[in-house]
Amino acid sequence: MRNLCFFLLLSVLLLSCTTGDLYEKVVPIPGHQWRSSYKPRFTFNITDTAVPYRLYVVFRHSEKYNYNNLWLKLGIQSPDSTRLSAAQYELPLANNERGWLGTGMDDLYEHRIALTPESGSFYFRKAGAYTFQVEQLMREDPLQEAFNVGIRVERKGSGQ
Repeated sequence: MRNLCFFLLLSVLLLSCTTGDLYEKVVPIPGHQWRSSYKPRFTFNITDTAVPYRLYVVFRHSEKYNYNNLWLKLGIQSPDSTRLSAAQYELPLANNERGWLGTGMDDLYEHRIALTPESGSFYFRKAGAYTFQVEQLMREDPLQEAFNVGIRVERKGSGQ
């Protein structure tokens, strides 16, 4: 529990030092059991539609997490609420050669996985408030040992 508190405090400190080129928000998963009915929403403003952006999912879990991947559905609502889109993603979390692919601290692992390719560009079409909704699509419901989930949006090139 002490490690989790330290990790959350560190995340808050890092988020408080961000610039206008970045949005990142991570929310706790109640009881570390991600039910398919729990679909966190993230709303942020885009002011510059002329620059490319990169989108990431942030996921934190314990070393006892039972899978080497995470299936997600990501819904996006545009500022005028007329455009709704959704896509499914399989996010790799581990492999046989390296084990967990994210960064770890004690028994907690964090993955920041790009949803947009490094070579590709993603542009927001309109300025305004966008809402992203994240839904887990795993067979296990609730998904055990899942601690946090979030969204990161940054201008391409402003980097990690």
